[in-house]
Amino acid sequence: MKRFAQLIQELELSNKTNDKIDALVAYFNEADERDKPYVIAMFTGKRPKRPITTTLIKQWAIELSGIPEWLFTESYHSVGDLSETIALVLPPAANSIDKPLHQWITELAKLQGKTDEEKKEYILTSWNNLATQERFIFNKLISGNFRIGVSNKMLVNAIAKQSEQDANKIMHSIMGKWQPNEITFKDLTTGVHVNTDNSWPYPFCLAYAIDTEPENLGETSHWQAEWKWDGIRGQIVKRNGELFIWSRGEELVTDQFPELHFLKDELADGSVLDGEILAVKDGNVLSFNILQQRLNRKTINKNQLDNAPIGFFTYDVLEYQSNDIRTKPLAERRLILEKIIGSLQTRNVVVLSPVIAFETWQQLAEIRETARNINSEGIMLKHKESIFHAGRKRGDWWKWKINPYTADAVMIYAQKGSGRRANFYTDYTFAVRDGEKLVTIAKAYSGLTDKEIKEVNSFVNKNAIEKFGPVRTVKPELVFEIAFEGIAESKRHKAGLALRFPRIARWRKDKNVDEINTLDDLKALIPAVE
Repeated sequence: MKRFAQLIQELELSNKTNDKIDALVAYFNEADERDKPYVIAMFTGKRPKRPITTTLIKQWAIELSGIPEWLFTESYHSVGDLSETIALVLPPAANSIDKPLHQWITELAKLQGKTDEEKKEYILTSWNNLATQERFIFNKLISGNFRIGVSNKMLVNAIAKQSEQDANKIMHSIMGKWQPNEITFKDLTTGVHVNTDNSWPYPFCLAYAIDTEPENLGETSHWQAEWKWDGIRGQIVKRNGELFIWSRGEELVTDQFPELHFLKDELADGSVLDGEILAVKDGNVLSFNILQQRLNRKTINKNQLDNAPIGFFTYDVLEYQSNDIRTKPLAERRLILEKIIGSLQTRNVVVLSPVIAFETWQQLAEIRETARNINSEGIMLKHKESIFHAGRKRGDWWKWKINPYTADAVMIYAQKGSGRRANFYTDYTFAVRDGEKLVTIAKAYSGLTDKEIKEVNSFVNKNAIEKFGPVRTVKPELVFEIAFEGIAESKRHKAGLALRFPRIARWRKDKNVDEINTLDDLKALIPAVE
């Protein structure tokens, strides 16, 4: 536990990727072999069932600390993390104990089915034997919520560096089905529990947002233009009679999309296709809001299949006849892709993402303005001689997105942030006019400078009207321009609509609340994207 607590502290204190990787490598070199699979499980979101409710943990901490509940609540709002708040308010430990991490996790799992009194005795005894930082980790083990700025890619790179294994195979291995109490670190990193040769995907090739005028890219004949679809990036892998579908988030999502399972019979072995998973009906791409009905579902019912049918718009081929062809130029890969898709019998589900014909950059700019009519985010520009890189390479692929929607709204609620922003109101709720009323339309917490955050924080402290837990109702005076990528009808929200990726574009100090947009203004945008 002490070594794991040290790792967490090192990760939290650094914002440099290389330093975090070095800290992870050092941990995997030094830690108990039985602890390592549990660490990988926690960092990749494999959470065990919570043995104790948050309500009980909070109640016991208040009792043991001897502070009133209101003071605990205020402390929580200030710290921004329940596990850390509990660790800080508890009295100093009377003893010290250093059990390995896997033992703590095993003991917590055994609390399932115990009485509340038995659970309380174990928790209080544990708190009394742990220092503050170790208590924090112990509390996190109960909740299973480790948000420490370690991405799956960073974790895999660290394991690959430490174990001298291939990063792609490690990625597939840790995303497979395994239990930390049933596998060794060596077996996990070498992938003995999965057939990595059959299913592992390739690293995704990504694009930079265009940072110049398209005319500066040179001759139009050197570039392939495609629609930038608003869906889930995916790879379809077919090897040795098995079909696998990977998301860009490095998750196997094969079972979520049964419409694509016909490829097990029709797609040739040794094929890997790159494309976009979309909601498609009668050949038309539907909005991302509809696609969301199908995401992260363990079971798919008939209603979901009917209302949000899935299609795969493919725009690249990475493996052909069991050969890695990523280093072939895009123009050559496209010809191979057309041949593959042309050989499929079921052609209305997996289709070629169309190449946009254009002769001048001005003509393409005009075409780009029609993107929302087909639920596209804009244009992708790919150099015809480009290879399929791992990650981003400036100059080969560009994304030329359409300008976001914007609306002027007034801030009516504010809440303190977390981490380094725990002492400032940085989480805001915005509203527009609906007749004489104000109706909330979005929450946003990004887009302001540090100086502006301090100004807003001062305003909230001086102009708070009501208090609901950590939320403050404020005078509706501050107007902000809110940018968002899409808008759709929604029964879950009071306004009857939902904004996609809302963020603060700018603080409109030049406007007052009488000049903000109306709910009807926003609803008028919906037909353009549905």
